[in-house]
Amino acid sequence: MALHVVEPTPESTVNFFSAAHEPVLTMDPGDTAIVRTLDAAGYLARQQFPGDTGQPTMFPSAEFRGHCLNQPIAVRGAAPGDLLAVRIVSLTPGDWGWTVAPATPSSPVVKRLGLAGTEPAWLLWEIDADAGTATANGTYTRPLAPFLGVTGTSPAAPGEHSTIPPRAESGGNIDCKELVAGSTLYLPVNVPGALLYLGDGHGAQGDGEVCGTAIECPMTTEAVVHLAAGRPLASVHAETPAGRITFGFSADLNEAMGDALDAMVTWLASLYGTSRTEALALASNCVDLRVTQVANVTWGVHALLPAGLLSVG
Repeated sequence: MALHVVEPTPESTVNFFSAAHEPVLTMDPGDTAIVRTLDAAGYLARQQFPGDTGQPTMFPSAEFRGHCLNQPIAVRGAAPGDLLAVRIVSLTPGDWGWTVAPATPSSPVVKRLGLAGTEPAWLLWEIDADAGTATANGTYTRPLAPFLGVTGTSPAAPGEHSTIPPRAESGGNIDCKELVAGSTLYLPVNVPGALLYLGDGHGAQGDGEVCGTAIECPMTTEAVVHLAAGRPLASVHAETPAGRITFGFSADLNEAMGDALDAMVTWLASLYGTSRTEALALASNCVDLRVTQVANVTWGVHALLPAGLLSVG
């Protein structure tokens, strides 16, 4: 199997989804890609102090459309109706990152907290990947738990599509902190070749991503990409070190919760050869519903069946 490397150059970087994008490369199922991405804002140089937004970026602010991502990767043989399996082998963050609160001054969360119109607060993180820690403003230290905020395929509809809202049909800005190394994310294929986008590296994040940003940082991702057959679900779902995960995305958290739970009940029924009613009973005792993120217009909920929790026989 071949190894491919993608570097973040002006020719290999985009900030929106589009079925019209030319792939940066075409790989065979089973190939490995090492993709180096800038942080979500595309900073070309590190910030020197918290809130140092004067550093150059890949895309000038006048051209802002969304996250700074790799130009998409095509997978040979992938066709609409297929599922793409993206297995994350390793994730190595860069040596710095940032967080700003609030990232979206008029978001419902910010309004609820009474912080609309306030001056933003910035954290500048020093990242030590070898030690597995990140320290903000010389004061706050937490363990690293790196993952990609954005892993998605191209939507089928023509035109340009924002990278900000996650999509049930293609994933994208899922922002699920469980998608660490060792995870496999399953994504619907909507266009020939799938067109896989990676980026929005997070050194760590809490469930919810409540201010709109995590530890936003450059990331080197090693991933193996396959076509998946015989899966119990056709929707976005994942197998992670934490357990099996299904997702729901909606501007209404109740709808997002319902979609995540519906998919998990279907998965449980398939796993254990039982009815959906009995699967719901199992879910009530074994499945955790978590708010993935409330930061991206389309909010997310994920249902988690923890690894090793439920046995049979």
